[in-house]
Amino acid sequence: MPVRLAENFCAVFYAPFYATQALGLYAKEGVEIEFVRSSVPGDGVSALIKDKVDVAWGGPMRVMKAHELQPSSPLVCFCEVVARDPFFLVGRHRGSEFQLRDLASLRFSAVSEVPTPWLCLQNDLREHGIDPSRLVRAPDQSMRANLEALSNGQLDVVQLFEPYASMAMQSGAGDILYAASTRGPTVYTTFIATKSGIERQRDSFIGLTRAILQMQRWLAEHGAEELANVTAPFFPGVPRDVLVSSLHRYNQAGIWARVPDISKQGFTRLGECLVSGGFISQMPSYEECVDQTLRQGH
Repeated sequence: MPVRLAENFCAVFYAPFYATQALGLYAKEGVEIEFVRSSVPGDGVSALIKDKVDVAWGGPMRVMKAHELQPSSPLVCFCEVVARDPFFLVGRHRGSEFQLRDLASLRFSAVSEVPTPWLCLQNDLREHGIDPSRLVRAPDQSMRANLEALSNGQLDVVQLFEPYASMAMQSGAGDILYAASTRGPTVYTTFIATKSGIERQRDSFIGLTRAILQMQRWLAEHGAEELANVTAPFFPGVPRDVLVSSLHRYNQAGIWARVPDISKQGFTRLGECLVSGGFISQMPSYEECVDQTLRQGH
């Protein structure tokens, strides 16, 4: 029986998930995958609860929130793939002179698609002694709209992920001023499932974890060009040179985990960001939110 896997949404920083499929690594572990598209970010989690899918990839922040709202929540995460924040601050004419404190005097817009980038950034600002409420923030908007506003001079700094950051640089609209990956380990994307789902399909989920480990070993030996070769069909709207640039930047930044085990350091850092941003009221428990029983598969 195929494992119904929901993608959170299509993004370049999810390239390792697509590479695992394209390289046939799920199949090599005896796991048949049925991809289920999500209409909006986060839909995969609601589909899990309704038993419309078996597993999804997405941010552990959704598991953390679920456990705060309902301590007996069935949601757990396993198998870390994106281990650092993939977002950037991109702006005009500041270059290497930019410091995070400069953001307080610039016209800025965060992304509207997902909450985690701002929640993490506001914590970075606090750690630099900056009150996030003092920013001159335009309304949050889509990354496409942010790039257009930056290009038109309506904004000074915008929050983007790849390929928009590379597109901004290629067009001369702006440069990367700050890479959130420099914050350090921040668990960003894992598989998410229900406890009962794991029990029903334990062997398949162990196979998923082994397949991701094989992909991580492959990724350690291959560059952005080869990763672009295997994942390009998943990004038909991204020009090849932009895709290669995007993947190279992410690889150099070390945003992808090297092993499937979920980093306790990265989990704690994400939790701290969510607490300081008011998304959750107390630090989440690693033991309650993370399934560690699938580690035996590798």
